[in-house]
Amino acid sequence: MWNALPSDPQTLITWEWKDFEPYYQDLQQRPLNAANVQAWLEDWSALDERLMELRSRLHVATAVNTADEVARQRLEAFFDHLFPRAMAAEQALKQKLLASGLEPAGFEMPLRNMRAEVALFREENLPLLAEEQKLIQEYDRILGAQTVEWEGQERTVQQMRPLLQETDRARREEAWRQVAQRQLADREALNDLWVKLFRLRQQIAHNAGFASYREYRWQQLLRFDYTPADCERFREAIAEVVVPLAVARYEQRRRQMGLPHLRPWDTEVDALGRPPLKPFNEVEELVAGTARIFARLDTTLATYFETMRRENLLDLENRKNKAPGGFCTEFAIQRRPFIFMNAVGIHDDVSTLVHESGHAFHVFETAPIRLVHLLEIPMEFAEVASMSMEYLTLPYLEAAQGGFYSAEDADRARLNQMEGALLFWPYMAVVDGFQHWAYTHPEEAVDPARCDAAWGALWERFMAGVDWSGLDDEMKTGWQRKLHIYEVPFYYVEYGLAQLGALQVWRNAQRDPAEAVAAYRRALALGGSRPLPELYRTAGARLSFEAGVFREVTAAMHAAMQTWERSA
Repeated sequence: MWNALPSDPQTLITWEWKDFEPYYQDLQQRPLNAANVQAWLEDWSALDERLMELRSRLHVATAVNTADEVARQRLEAFFDHLFPRAMAAEQALKQKLLASGLEPAGFEMPLRNMRAEVALFREENLPLLAEEQKLIQEYDRILGAQTVEWEGQERTVQQMRPLLQETDRARREEAWRQVAQRQLADREALNDLWVKLFRLRQQIAHNAGFASYREYRWQQLLRFDYTPADCERFREAIAEVVVPLAVARYEQRRRQMGLPHLRPWDTEVDALGRPPLKPFNEVEELVAGTARIFARLDTTLATYFETMRRENLLDLENRKNKAPGGFCTEFAIQRRPFIFMNAVGIHDDVSTLVHESGHAFHVFETAPIRLVHLLEIPMEFAEVASMSMEYLTLPYLEAAQGGFYSAEDADRARLNQMEGALLFWPYMAVVDGFQHWAYTHPEEAVDPARCDAAWGALWERFMAGVDWSGLDDEMKTGWQRKLHIYEVPFYYVEYGLAQLGALQVWRNAQRDPAEAVAAYRRALALGGSRPLPELYRTAGARLSFEAGVFREVTAAMHAAMQTWERSA
């Protein structure tokens, strides 16, 4: 029976619950003891691989073309019919293993996770969780359809981004305003969607016996190593250490540009009036340059990237009806990653590709781990894997090192990358703070006007330095344009924590590049087999919420930026 499990994606994509059900029944009915538990886990893992790959394949199909009705219907059918039944069957297997009292060697983290998941499970939530996924697809559809007409051509919002790097200020402003107006046209639709999602999530939490969705989500995200209070400490550390540094960077930019006030359309252009960095024209140039960079960084990582290139596991160019953003997912049967993004020819595309490649390297490094239960990697560390790549690749950005730029432009790119990291933390604090406010003020959060006000108050506290006068609606609705708030609630502090970890990895590389990469790979290879603080330590970093670590890291960042400013 188990030999008949399909490995071919084209066969798998046709599977329904009736195809999965006999395998779940077999696992549930088998006696379980110390002698056979390993074989039982291996069969369960093989079944989970098929379920995970089916979900990934269906998700990718809708992301690469949000207008593909067949793909959308397949994904909806998955969440309506297969997903709830599979989750119920998974719950039963977790209960069976926990009830057995068996504790297989090396299985401590999965058992810890299963205990939390079993406590969370409620059968009445299964259709609600499926409905949540369908509403998330609606968010992708709304944003994926946003286009503007620019100089006689229809352009996606993403395709308008390079205009914000042009030196003509009037042209930048016009592009910015056109995009903003198009986004505001969906304000009511996104408000309605938010209320539906918020109420649905409140009901899910209530069904599971939680006083708030935040408590429910914390357990659902398997956050064992820090609390909401730690997140507040993290935001306070950002306010204390990082916000003054960010304001100083904005003020330096304002002076360099000779402006009375820095406006939103002035933050991405080169402050000294130089043309925008243009790393590539065609996506294949982006791929080829990134491959050369990885070849200089580490031969094994370069081999992983070449495998993705050879096996068509990259969908990088932006186009109409493509979902927003970028991600790396895994095709679990083959243990292969797939990278999705929206490249338009700017330096951010290079950063995005090396970032998502870090996630892909995680997939390759953990391939020898055969039980998928050991691959439940804390997102706080999964993002260290990706963000570290953004900084470890900085020495190789110039053409002489295999990259894209002259020596001067490479330093410009490095400076922009590091400055972007510094400016990101305050924005992260806004996103994280908004979600904590929303889910601890449920009666207010179902009023989009109060959401606007809460976002605006956080923005004014953390994002000082840019003048938004006359742009009140555009600023206060910023929460609508943050995908994570709609699609993956509370998944944003991970980026802030991971960036602090990744920059510690970068500091290590300044002293010993080879050992820093080796430690990074050793940590990735652990998968989800060790607790979060240990994963950080293995990579050569500390999981921290304190102002002191911020001071250490930002001092190193400042020193590097000063060096690059002198040569750029």
